Amino acid sequence: MEGVAYFDAASTEPLHPRAREAYLTALDAGWADPARLYGQARRAHLLLEQARSEVAEVLGTRPDEISFTSSGTQAVHLGVLGTLHGRRRAGRRLVTGAVEHSSVLHAAALHERDGGEAERVGVDLLGRIDPAAFEKAVAAEGTALACLQTANHEVGTLQPVEAAARVCAEHGVPLLVDAAQTAGRLPTPPGWSVLTASAHKWGGPAGVGVLAVRKGTRFRSFLPEDERERRRVPGFENVPAVVAAAAALRAAAEEAGRENARLSALVDRIREVVPQLVPDVEVIGDPVGRAPHIVTFSCLYVDGEVLLGELDRVGFAVSSGSSCTASTLRPSHVLEAMGVLTHGNVRVSLPRGASEADVDRFLDVLPGIVRRIRQDAGVA
Repeated sequence: MEGVAYFDAASTEPLHPRAREAYLTALDAGWADPARLYGQARRAHLLLEQARSEVAEVLGTRPDEISFTSSGTQAVHLGVLGTLHGRRRAGRRLVTGAVEHSSVLHAAALHERDGGEAERVGVDLLGRIDPAAFEKAVAAEGTALACLQTANHEVGTLQPVEAAARVCAEHGVPLLVDAAQTAGRLPTPPGWSVLTASAHKWGGPAGVGVLAVRKGTRFRSFLPEDERERRRVPGFENVPAVVAAAAALRAAAEEAGRENARLSALVDRIREVVPQLVPDVEVIGDPVGRAPHIVTFSCLYVDGEVLLGELDRVGFAVSSGSSCTASTLRPSHVLEAMGVLTHGNVRVSLPRGASEADVDRFLDVLPGIVRRIRQDAGVA
């Protein structure tokens, strides 16, 4: 939107121009059913497999380990529940971090309702998992799967995935890694057994998720068997969207070095300046070990929903890491697990091409908005 600074890339990145171009081309060339044998179908199949190879190359896996899903959430659900289903003989314990994405926690809750066990491992004030507690949980008898995100979706803190993978390997437990916030931005940490990601987080179209299952990982889909997508994901593949997703991922990876440095510097500026301009503010998450594009802060004595509405009114699209509302009075599970301030929470996540001028304007208007909200609430 003209005149609006979009600062919510952690929710969805604007469509990359190369994704748009690839999508429009694939609409003409890849519309047919890739499972059939006639000419149009063979062209669609070729496009699908080329896209699979491109995604595999960027993520550091084999093409035949990649399946495309309808979303990142579906990829997580299939990955968690399919691996648990495939490893039922090993046990029924699932280990997750306390700040994992809700898709992981919802899958864990379903597993518990089905008679399984799920343990959440706590985090420190920066949002990083406790390594000793994680190892103890993984080592417990009957652990079938552990889950750990690469970077937190609300505060940006990077998790020690490589170290966690070594611990899991020592105890013979597969590790599912949710790479939604880092795929295309940062290298994929080694050692994972199952990987999930979502195309619209890296500038691809919505409606394409990625599920990668390493060879040798026991996996069995809990869904009825289907002939498509390695028998893991039922339904007709959206070939044009997959092609666009692959083009965006390759473009994002090519641009990552330059954009990461630029966006990280802008995030550093926000982290430094907001506490100087606004009293009673807590900047949340690791200042160094973090995703390059995410910064979150909380303002005491401020209603988060009102703050987001006021920022939207003056041209800033931001979101909140907190779901605290007047009706639920419940904060985000991430902020709650970290033990940090949840009032007036704002997550700024900068997209590709975010400008220094927009960041400066954000820093210029924020203090006055917070001050007015506090005054309206009767807090000087």
